[in-house]
Amino acid sequence: MQQSFLSRLPLSRFEIDRDYLTRERENLFDELWADPTARVLPVFAGSALLSGPASLALLPTEAIPNEGLRVYLGRSTSTTSPEVAGTPIIAVLLEDAGHFAEADWGNLRQLGNSMSDRDAGLLTEALAILNWHGSHMFSPRTGEPTIPEKGGWVRRDPVSDTEVFPRTDPAIIVGVTDADDRILLGSNALWESNRYSLLAGFVEPGESLESAVEREIFEESGIRVVDPVYLGSQPWPFPASLMLGFTAKVQDGFTGTATPDGTEILDLRWFSRQQLAASLGEIRLPGRTSIARAIIEQWYGAPIDDGQP
Repeated sequence: MQQSFLSRLPLSRFEIDRDYLTRERENLFDELWADPTARVLPVFAGSALLSGPASLALLPTEAIPNEGLRVYLGRSTSTTSPEVAGTPIIAVLLEDAGHFAEADWGNLRQLGNSMSDRDAGLLTEALAILNWHGSHMFSPRTGEPTIPEKGGWVRRDPVSDTEVFPRTDPAIIVGVTDADDRILLGSNALWESNRYSLLAGFVEPGESLESAVEREIFEESGIRVVDPVYLGSQPWPFPASLMLGFTAKVQDGFTGTATPDGTEILDLRWFSRQQLAASLGEIRLPGRTSIARAIIEQWYGAPIDDGQP
């Protein structure tokens, strides 16, 4: 991954040692709750407790009810955060947040770009693994309730005694350009009508990333593309995606038009750099936390000031 592009990806930043060997300790959470240096990140309804406008609140263990799903995130490696490097950090999914009724809570989509490297990495990791737990509470083999183990990184089916491991859904997202170096942006059916972004889609079983690029672009726009070039990746825990960024070019000699599929994509538009700049009062671009924004700005050649966070 090019370092210049990596620096544009807010949710690929981290200052955490995931400390995977420690997950094997049988009494891990008892040890952590007895450790006065351990800190807890409270999460409720997809948001995290804040100590400032874009800073996570990491609390001592005694400040958190000893209930709810717990996941050991690892040890901080930050030398610029309030907590010293080496601090063990646990995410706790609160069953209710009544005892934090006056507190501020933060959403990763809105704040990810403004958070420190450590906090962006922590909250991305926490949401991804907690979302996985929420969708794997029952065994795919027997239908029985599964039990969290190994620091919250495995769930076990007690009937078949098999382990269920976390999964991530790979999705490609593509900056498509034509012979005039215009970029293709589309409006998704789930968004407000003036929001435009890159085309994207999930990788299917038994499919290469490059094949997924070609298939998804054709399905959503009717355009044939070639030369997929990998740029970099960013986790997107909403709920469990890994966004794999590509560029691709319209196939030489292709004479078709960009035709939205009418189901996922309702409108498609080509933009030159000048046209995009002139349209900023009319359209909304993806937020700065997204890899889509990073790919668009790399094509554009500079950050785009559109007044969005």
